[in-house]
Amino acid sequence: MNVEIWSDIMCPFCYIGKRKFEAALKQFDHKEDIKVTWRSFQLNPELNAKPGTHIDQYLAEHKGWTVEYARKVNQQVTDMAKQAGLEYDFDKAVVANTALAHQLIHIADKKGLGDAAKETLLKAYFTDGENVGDVETLVAIGVKLGLQQDEVREALETGRYEDEVFADQQRAAEIGVRGVPFFVFDEKYAVSGAQPSEVFLGALQQSWTEAQAAPGDEGGFCTVDGKCN
Repeated sequence: MNVEIWSDIMCPFCYIGKRKFEAALKQFDHKEDIKVTWRSFQLNPELNAKPGTHIDQYLAEHKGWTVEYARKVNQQVTDMAKQAGLEYDFDKAVVANTALAHQLIHIADKKGLGDAAKETLLKAYFTDGENVGDVETLVAIGVKLGLQQDEVREALETGRYEDEVFADQQRAAEIGVRGVPFFVFDEKYAVSGAQPSEVFLGALQQSWTEAQAAPGDEGGFCTVDGKCN
């Protein structure tokens, strides 16, 4: 059974949602039979931040907040992350366009390393203060994942996986994704946001039960892309 997850590397709730989903997956009896596919989503695809821009300043300008309010929100999110076992350091965060980082996930996914790439990139941004929009930084991350240095650099510099990133975002628009993280279970059920683990576990169990039903037993249903059977 496939679980597709749309998220962005700069989305703080996406990292928290990943941890809550993983906690649910650990409790799921058939976790070995679940395939997780990471889908690209950019909260700000036009982002072109000036070097040295603090995340508080960026959010204030992007969302129309005051810097003080942005700082307060980031502190609240940091506290939420800590409850999920994550350490956020927004003072170190490097504001960057995430298009290339999403391409790296697609590169890694071809080698079965998509989840590892997603985890490493989220930690790089939220904890380690690395520039996830920089080619050399991404090449180094790719090498750490076990990918070939020249292959990663060539793919990023030529934009070999731009179409895959675009396709993910187009599909998100088609099925009505307005924010991330956004989880789709077996193309039937959707969960939006960093929900409690119990919600994810319920979705896993319901999707699995229906997937195992004998043909003709499941009744009519509609998938998230509007197709009905």
